[in-house]
Amino acid sequence: MRSAIPLASALFTAAPTLAAYNLIKEYQGSNFFSGWEFYGNYDNLTNGDVTYLDQANATASKLAYVNDAGNAIIKVDDTSFVPWNDKRNSIRIETYDYFPVGTVLLFDAVHLPYGCSVWPSFWTKGPNWPAGGEIDVLEGVNLMTANQMALHTSSGCTVDGTDCSSGAGCTVTEKKDSSYGQAFAAAGGGVWATQLDTTGINIWFWSRNDIPDSVKSATNTVDPTSWGTPSASYPSGSSCDISQFFTPQQLVLDISLCGDWAGLANVYGQTCGTQGQVNSTSCYLENVINNGNYSSAYFEISYIKAFSSQADTFVATVSGSSTGLVSQTATGTAATGGSTGSPTSGSNSNGNSTSTGSGSGNGAAETAPRVYLAIATCVLFSLFNWAMI
Repeated sequence: MRSAIPLASALFTAAPTLAAYNLIKEYQGSNFFSGWEFYGNYDNLTNGDVTYLDQANATASKLAYVNDAGNAIIKVDDTSFVPWNDKRNSIRIETYDYFPVGTVLLFDAVHLPYGCSVWPSFWTKGPNWPAGGEIDVLEGVNLMTANQMALHTSSGCTVDGTDCSSGAGCTVTEKKDSSYGQAFAAAGGGVWATQLDTTGINIWFWSRNDIPDSVKSATNTVDPTSWGTPSASYPSGSSCDISQFFTPQQLVLDISLCGDWAGLANVYGQTCGTQGQVNSTSCYLENVINNGNYSSAYFEISYIKAFSSQADTFVATVSGSSTGLVSQTATGTAATGGSTGSPTSGSNSNGNSTSTGSGSGNGAAETAPRVYLAIATCVLFSLFNWAMI
């Protein structure tokens, strides 16, 4: 999640490696939401003017459901009257599972949220975020027309001279057409592929008509070496060792409003508002309160799939009631573990966003000790297996 004005577009290039990745997890169809935890709190991370509902209220309000086409819908409340100084309801969900280095993710969306004040993202984060790295696969604000991808790390990682620990991170703007907004929807959506590997992190995007056959038919395996040049590529090297800066990653989907990026006057005024009359309250006052207009502020997701470079991969799992190890293969799942907490609750009403605080490092460490214990156990188990070979 971005916390400042993005850096100028850059393209970091590298050749992806490793061919064989096997399916270990998929979020799709009627069971899509069974693998996610609903945030159930106001936006205390990027100071957006939203309250993220828990699962019960999200389902009752029809802000999170599976439609007749079998696609997952995640949306902003478009029917309620919101009085001044209140927030609008929205959704943020996080996977129970964390996916380690050696993973490829496929994200197929038919529609992305867009519109003035709207700030959607599909991203990943480590268990002790912002430590452990962050990958922004999909992110945009307001009426932008191109997706922005980024890496965020702790201090010490630079790529082509760019400090990935800065507020904007190492940002790349998609150069292909129809990667965001109305054009993305008109094209029938598209697919992102994200490779988290010891050799680097690579992100590909294909509009609906350009999706490779190997991705369309990716039911059990994927081969990134056949996908050509990534839209964004961050090679591992002496200036940024991916294995050092990126721990197993949790998947996050959310839609915020205004906040530390979309709500900034100089950002909001680029595509929204009346030129020359935009200020720090414009985003909130012109969009969030009263009846609002958020008919385009929704995700429609066909699937999210995770593939591993190992035949049997161990993923640390966190839920509202348990933390443990999950051994996931194509044939089954087994789990053990203890207990963990949930996001810290707080006020769900404080009006428009005027804070310039960071969107990183808030409210994310509550499960870290138990998760790292799980990860350490995975590493020891893997070393034991290696020693036995």
